[in-house]
Amino acid sequence: MAKKTYDLLFKLLLIGDSGVGKTCILFRFSDDAFTTTFISTIGAMGIMLVYDITNEKSFENIVKWLRNIDEHANEDVEKMILGNKNDMEDKRVVSKDRGEAIAREHSIRFMETSAKANINIERAFNELAEAILDKTAGKDPAETPDRVMVDRRVDRGSN
Repeated sequence: MAKKTYDLLFKLLLIGDSGVGKTCILFRFSDDAFTTTFISTIGAMGIMLVYDITNEKSFENIVKWLRNIDEHANEDVEKMILGNKNDMEDKRVVSKDRGEAIAREHSIRFMETSAKANINIERAFNELAEAILDKTAGKDPAETPDRVMVDRRVDRGSN
């Protein structure tokens, strides 16, 4: 397989409790498909913290994940909280207001998504990529592109 070249390459990490839909979000973004196949990702300039809006415990654990990131990740890593499965409104136990509040409290982005219904998936990846670009652009403004286009191909190999 030929090595791909990019103008810029960002590594992102999706973290959250088991079963909240991290892998489904990734597959929806990369392949525009909904699947239950599992992959793992490591090494990131951006981190999406994912909880399931139908699972209170997964939401409560976001604070633990944030603490873990603060302790172990690069201090300038870009973060975004995703409340996934918002297509399951009838089973919602975590309000959007609560998600927004925790994001505000930690000064990070927030969005509700549905990998199954393809709601806000591309937008979430694009906004996180833009934020990473904005942060890295300050280092050399001459190399800053006017806009970001996110390549949906995902390297499913080991890092």
